[in-house]
Amino acid sequence: MKRLLKISGIILGVLVLLALIFAAYIQFSSFPTYENKAPELIVQPDSLKLIEGEKIVKTLCSTCHLSGDRKLGGKHMIDASTFGEIHSTNITKHPKYGALSKYTDGEIAYLIRTGIKKDGTYAPPWMIKLPQLSDYDMESIIVYLRSDADELQPSDKTNIPSKLNFLSKMLIKTGAFAPMSYPEEPINSPPPGDKAAYGKYLAIAKYDCFACHSADFAKCDFENPEKSVGFLGGGNPIPDMDGNVILSANLTMDEETGLGKWSESEFIRAVKSGIRPNKIANRFPMPPYSRLEDEEISAIWAYLQTVPKINNPNDFTPDND
Repeated sequence: MKRLLKISGIILGVLVLLALIFAAYIQFSSFPTYENKAPELIVQPDSLKLIEGEKIVKTLCSTCHLSGDRKLGGKHMIDASTFGEIHSTNITKHPKYGALSKYTDGEIAYLIRTGIKKDGTYAPPWMIKLPQLSDYDMESIIVYLRSDADELQPSDKTNIPSKLNFLSKMLIKTGAFAPMSYPEEPINSPPPGDKAAYGKYLAIAKYDCFACHSADFAKCDFENPEKSVGFLGGGNPIPDMDGNVILSANLTMDEETGLGKWSESEFIRAVKSGIRPNKIANRFPMPPYSRLEDEEISAIWAYLQTVPKINNPNDFTPDND
């Protein structure tokens, strides 16, 4: 019996030691780096791409990067506290503090698609990655980021390093959060006339709706979004501006807990104005997407009709009572 207890104690001690070694590795080792294989890309200014790029950047990027001076100088992202103490980066045209001022067009595209920065490090998991974005929309983003727009004028806001928590470090260092693949072939978006397919492109590839509205960021499959756990069924725990955790809304057509009782016009109004059919406002971090065209939101609605229903009640079920 004593021998058995001794052996058990040794095994337990070894397991504890291994756990401590693993914890020390996660806490103190450097982050992995990757080869930056940015393409040779030079995007020519284009008035139509400038307009589209402004819409995309102000819809996706400004929420996280807009600082107190109304420029994209970065800020403390309270709603990303799941990952630690998080600060977004200055992406203005400041020659010293503006991170993208040192990037080529190809390096910007490579960063947005894969998450690999110029120096080979992995962009943090809270930064959006768009591996399936069309080439036209990618070039539109770059045209706008190179423009003289007011929010891109140099901001002297210095970049504050983020302090990742243990979970975030572990997910990055174990490869759970890892770079995306850069596409080998050109990417074109479906034509707007193919409504459901176009809506799928908008909801998955362009506006990244599925990431917040599936079960959990850590369980999203960014290479194959529709394989994400709880795809568009909501329930993803996200901190609000006060640090209180809320659950994302269920966007499937489940009549009890999703959008099954909504009309298309009610969905368009909720997305553009932020007001649901029951007169309750959408909660942060879901802003009004006023820049989206009615046709785009209608296409997303058409796609949502094809998504398998999920019954997933939460504290903010999007009913229309």
